[in-house]
Amino acid sequence: MPEALLIPVENQVRELDARLLLACVAARREILSIIGPKREVESRIATFPRSIFLSKSLRIGKRKFFPISRKLGHEIVAWDEEALVHLPPQTYFSRRLSAVGMEYVSHLFAWGEDNAELWRQYSELPAEIPIHVTGNPRGDLLRPEIRVFYQRDAEEIRNRYGDFILINTNFNHVNAFYPAQNLFHPVKQPGEEAKFGQAARGMTREYAEGLRDHKQAVLEDFQRLIPDLEKSFPDYNIVVRPHPTENQEIYHTIATRCQRVHVTNEGNVVPWVMATRALIHNGCTTGVEAYVMRVPAISFRETVNDYYDYGFYQLPNRLSHQCFDFAELREKLGKILVGEIGSAGGDKREALVNHHLAALDGPLACERIVDVLAEMVDGLSHVPKQPFRDRLEGWLEATKRRVERSFAPYLPGSLKSPEFLRHRYPSISLEEMRARVARFQQVLGDDGELKVDQIGGKLFQISG
Repeated sequence: MPEALLIPVENQVRELDARLLLACVAARREILSIIGPKREVESRIATFPRSIFLSKSLRIGKRKFFPISRKLGHEIVAWDEEALVHLPPQTYFSRRLSAVGMEYVSHLFAWGEDNAELWRQYSELPAEIPIHVTGNPRGDLLRPEIRVFYQRDAEEIRNRYGDFILINTNFNHVNAFYPAQNLFHPVKQPGEEAKFGQAARGMTREYAEGLRDHKQAVLEDFQRLIPDLEKSFPDYNIVVRPHPTENQEIYHTIATRCQRVHVTNEGNVVPWVMATRALIHNGCTTGVEAYVMRVPAISFRETVNDYYDYGFYQLPNRLSHQCFDFAELREKLGKILVGEIGSAGGDKREALVNHHLAALDGPLACERIVDVLAEMVDGLSHVPKQPFRDRLEGWLEATKRRVERSFAPYLPGSLKSPEFLRHRYPSISLEEMRARVARFQQVLGDDGELKVDQIGGKLFQISG
């Protein structure tokens, strides 16, 4: 029987709370969870007893890690964190899926029918792999009965910023934490052909160049938008919340020239959406989250390229009010702020969100996922361990990989520097983890107390 459910977290502010909710639901079914930074969970994979590893992606990088995990006796299940707002199918397949890695996956969990349909189009999808349309734990956080978890946080945000307009950005393709993480590396000489950056992996040059040009133009629109909003709405603060892997310097520079512009990436986005009077974005997943929470959202589309706007970002744009110049935005936002207009609505939008995001009512996505995991636990108790030779090979390969990855962040030009890793996953105390778990227990209506222990580094164990 597996000892634990291994839950890696890459971007703490975006993923940790949803994963904790999953761990709490799993504990109710007597499934112990180990949760912590993705890099640390993967590096220590050979130290865990036989477990179920929950992967947040199916990217090509998994072609090495998944076989090692299976040799060690671990089962692998997966969803794709980026499959709610996704690239066009062929680009998505080359960028987000690994045919080699998927051979080692036992179960897939889809955000909704759109995600499941997307995967079914993949010509190299293993025929025997089941796709469960469960929804995602991040969707659970948006439901009224669960988002009360953030009520206190939302109140603290309102106390700090008063009435504010929230701007969420997603320009990590052209304004990444490190330039090499962009779609293209910076050129050194005029006329030089730019080399692919990390974000262009799996894209054709034509697609990547077009996306770069479009996103750069939209970024420039937002650079003008932020101070214009401050001038047009003097009774409101402006809070800019960059994408977790964006370079925030450009926004801090704008803020220094303004009086009421604040830049922060603090905590999960849900309480910020709860606290704001209105959200402004362009193609950002937060537009979907705001729609589900019935918070007014505007997609600012001063620069339009329907090939990318509807081939990539159509879901958040269509679920929002759309404005195509600042005058239109100013008028629409003014009506929202005085209560004349609420969140975008209509039967077509409701059908669209339900097609993309399951478990908006009924059992939680976490409960649906744990139903599958519990069956796996029962079934695996009758499966013999991996042969000793396989486990030894897995241990040797995992140890070699761990040593190599321990040095990699310190190499010149590394995109996984200690600074970046701390940015993605800051330290969190045992007391804070216990407090979060206790709050989730209260939200779930569970009287039983869960045990939370720190088991080394940034890893925590959650059990009933």
